[in-house]
Formats: sequence, C-alpha cells, structure tokens
Amino acid sequence: MLLAAICVGCAVALVSFGAYLTVRGNLAQQLDDNLIERASAAVRSPVVQDEVRQIPGAFLASNDIQMGLLQASGVMVAPQGSTPPPWGEREFAVAVGTSDSSLRTDQATDMRVIALRWGNGEAMVLAQSLAPMKRSLSDLSLVLFLFGGAGIIVAAVAGTAVARAGLRPVERLTSATERVARTMDLRPIPVTGDDELARLTQSFNTMLGAVAESQERQRRLVADAGHELRTPLTSLRTNLELLLSASRDGAPALPEQDRIEMESDIRGQLDELTQLIGDLVELARESEPREAAERIDVIEVVERALDRARRRAGEIEFDTTLQPWVLTGDPSALERAVLNLLDNAVKFSPPGSIVRVVLRPLGDGSAVIEVADAGPGIAHEDLPRVFDRFYRSSEARTLPGSGLGLAIVKQVAERHGGAVYAGRNPEGGALMTIRLPGAPG
Repeated sequence: MLLAAICVGCAVALVSFGAYLTVRGNLAQQLDDNLIERASAAVRSPVVQDEVRQIPGAFLASNDIQMGLLQASGVMVAPQGSTPPPWGEREFAVAVGTSDSSLRTDQATDMRVIALRWGNGEAMVLAQSLAPMKRSLSDLSLVLFLFGGAGIIVAAVAGTAVARAGLRPVERLTSATERVARTMDLRPIPVTGDDELARLTQSFNTMLGAVAESQERQRRLVADAGHELRTPLTSLRTNLELLLSASRDGAPALPEQDRIEMESDIRGQLDELTQLIGDLVELARESEPREAAERIDVIEVVERALDRARRRAGEIEFDTTLQPWVLTGDPSALERAVLNLLDNAVKFSPPGSIVRVVLRPLGDGSAVIEVADAGPGIAHEDLPRVFDRFYRSSEARTLPGSGLGLAIVKQVAERHGGAVYAGRNPEGGALMTIRLPGAPG
C-alpha cells in the first residue's frame, strides 16, 4: 500500500509539475504575444490632436493597459486620467535610439513592460499587470493539489485492497503449512484461480502428496516387517523355551534327536532373521541420499554376482552370454540386484539344471539382463505381484527367503532409470528381466 501510494504520489507530482510549467509558459507567452501585438498596433495607430499636442490614437483605447510616450528628455506622456507605465534604463535606451525595443518584467510593480521606438526621440511604452496570470496559476495549483491528493488517496485505498486480495491466498497457504507442521495433517490445500499462487499451492500439494506417499510406504514396510518377523521370532522363542525347560533340574530329558532338530531349527530361524533384517535395511535405503554415481561396466557387475552365486549353487550350472554395456550408477546396489535374481533362480531350479544368464542390448539405448531358471515357473495370477514386498507365491512359502529379494531388484532398477519384468521361460521355468539405460561398452 505504501509503495503504491508513493509511486502514485511521485507520478502525480511529476505530472502536476509538468502541467504547471506548461500552462505557466503558455500563459506567459500569450501575454507577451498580446502585449507585443498591442504595442505594434499602438505604434501604427494614427496620430490625433489633443488640447496640447499630437498623441497616438491608441491612447484613446487604453483603459485595460498602461500606455505612454517616453521622450528622450526623460518625460513620460500618458493619456489623461491614466497611470503612466513604469520605465527604466531599457525603455530610455529605446527612446534615445540606442535600442529598437525592450521587453521585461518590472519587479517593483509586478508588470510586464514593452517599449518600441515611436518617431525621433520617443518610445511607445506599454505595461500590463501579471496579477491575472498569477491568479490563474494559483487556481491551477490548487486544482492540481486537490486532484493529486485525491488521486494519492484513491491509489492508497486501491493498493490496500489489491494487497489484501493478493495476500489472502498467501495467508491461506501460510496457515496450511503451519497446520501441516503442527498436526502432520497432509490433506491437500484447496486451490483457487490459475495465477502464480495457485501454481505454488499445486506444487505444495504435490509435495504433500509425495510426503504422504512416503509415510504410507514406511507404514506398510513397518507393518509388513512386523508381520514377517513375528513368525520366526515366535518359533525361535518356542524352541528356546523348550530347550531351557529341558535343561532345568528335575525336568524330563529331551531326546537327542529332538534336541538336534531344535538346534537346527534355531540356526535356520536365526539365518532367516538375519536375511530379513538385511533386506529390510536395503529397502530402507530407498529414502537415503544417493551416493556419488560412477561409471559401471555391467559385465563386471554380472560376473561378480555369478562368482558369489556359484559358491552356493551346488549342482546347478550357469550358462552366460554377456555383451558389453556401461551405465552410470551404484555398482554395489546393481550387483545385489543381479545376485538376488541368481539366488532366486537357484532356489527354484532342480539339482543338475542350468540357469541361463544373458546381457544384451536392445538397440534403443537400453539393455536387458535376463535370468531364466529351470523351475516350475510363475503362475499367471502371481506375475503382477512377484516384485511386491513380502509377497511369496504358494510354491515359495515352503522355501527359505524373506519375500524381499525381488522387491530390492525392482527398487535398484528404478533407481537407475530402468524397469523389471517377470515372465515365463519358453523352455520352462521363470524368466526375470532387468532393463537398464546406458550405452555399449
């Protein structure tokens, strides 16, 4: 509001000052032109005879102006009954012939004085008061001041209205952000209009949606993790309580075979918990800041994953066809994703079978890593959900695993700008594919 009032005030002041100067210049020029015209007409007017001497005929029509003849002797002759015009050195110079004319303002009488030569040794002198012109300028100044002040007031009122109307969406947005910070209520903010503030509100709603989605993912992860942890922990607790009960004095002895089976179950459950916790930590890294990306030779990543998978593959062999491909990303995360696919293929393949691993470009700026096993394959109804967290098909529930391996594969692929696919191998078994952008090596 203050800025608008100042800007309008400055504009009004400049316009008023310019208008005042223009009008004053025009009035002064009109007065001078009128005075010069009348002086020239007086000089050209015919001579008439009065009671004493000959005088210009203009003397007879000089009621609204002071007029007189200044002689070289310094005598001013004026019409009878009128006030002679003021004169000085400049008018006297015209009378004596040293100057043809003069035009000046007499400060003592506040009059505009003009002198023109009239015959030998005489000058026609006319004087007109500046008071009417100054009254007009005074009235103009008052009008400009009043209208300028009114304009400034109107601008201040309009600026206040515009500022309040413009800041109302900002106040709503501020209140909404304070509400979110205070209550963690991530509901979208109502959007009205299509201006910059509306776009800012839409961007804020997009951010709120992203935060809400992140919270929902965290909630689902915690809920799913709690559900998955509950079963092995319950089984582990039951076995430990049985072993502790059997070790107390007076308790019946536990058969050796049962004790061995319980110890084996405890070791398996601890391994399952260790794997589950490791997978949960890997999934939780999705929201962490990314490490500096580096250039990755995908063949090297696949070969390192194959070396690790062969050590626990038993009788299963790997048939590899690898073509050069490079991209930018996190090599350790990509190796973990490939290893999860290999371990998944080993888990479902029968002993003595072959797991086929292919790395090949598609010719469209991307390449695929395909892992095909010789297992029973994936049921049609399970294909859309195999990459969901903690999802395990009916065939996989009897096998070790946390249900997070393929979810990690999907997360890593999407982090590198790629995608994952699950399908059926034409030769039987499952076909898992990671598609990654990059360039031939």
